[in-house]
Amino acid sequence: MIKPVIGIFVILVISGAIALAGSQGSTAAGEMPLFLICASVGFVLHWIIFIPSYIYQTEHYFDLTGSISYVSTIAVALIFHPDMDTRSLVVCTLIAIWAIRLGSFLFMRVKKDGKDRRFDEIKTKFFRYMFTWTLGGAWVFITMAAGLAAITAVNQVALDVFFYVGVALWILGFGIEVIADRQKSLYRRNPDNKDKFITEGLWSVSRHPNYFGEIVLWVGITVIALPTLIGWQYVTLISPIFVALLLIKISGVKLLEESGLKRWGDDPSYIKYVASTPSLVPFLGKTTNTK
Repeated sequence: MIKPVIGIFVILVISGAIALAGSQGSTAAGEMPLFLICASVGFVLHWIIFIPSYIYQTEHYFDLTGSISYVSTIAVALIFHPDMDTRSLVVCTLIAIWAIRLGSFLFMRVKKDGKDRRFDEIKTKFFRYMFTWTLGGAWVFITMAAGLAAITAVNQVALDVFFYVGVALWILGFGIEVIADRQKSLYRRNPDNKDKFITEGLWSVSRHPNYFGEIVLWVGITVIALPTLIGWQYVTLISPIFVALLLIKISGVKLLEESGLKRWGDDPSYIKYVASTPSLVPFLGKTTNTK
């Protein structure tokens, strides 16, 4: 009980500090910085949905809640910002496209599979599960913090090289993530591949190409936002670093690698695949020639 409670406190302190820093150059909605208002949306929605999720012991709405939180945050910004420029509107659009696509994909996947194995033990413990949902709120806010700073900024900058490079990075990352998810879904649909691991397509050059794509697209959002940042708002540059750490060290790569070792750790072909295929960045870190 103590560790999850401490974890929740730490998450809120860090998120609060980033929210205050990002509010420096934000337009106001009444007496409040719009950035600060938007920062709270994801937390509020996650805590609301956490209650019935714990009562009914389900994780089916966790990822969907995240996507709804992104879209709701953008909606709040659009409603209360008096004069968004092109850069801000493009960032809103890119984040919404990503959130809607990923949220619907993950929701349909967990519905089809019946459960998400990551939550088997967590959802039975109130404070640990609450920590997970609070982390979900932080995931929404901190991931989009740089983009949110641009969306809510008073400082408006004409479209420049940062904008076009950032959009290109987002397109590249989004394309990789979508293609990787599609390839894995098609692989799983084949009954002959039951209980097997995928080594085809993008998965032949990276063990987690979908996560690589997601990191790249958030780097793109941050690059787009960079020229609008002032003062303490540069703290929001933590966004892509947070995404990378979360996906590599906490929720994504780490858990799936552990799961893979448990399922196929004695399989020579899996051992060879792990040895010869980079964990994240395609073609980077290959240690064994399989040809």
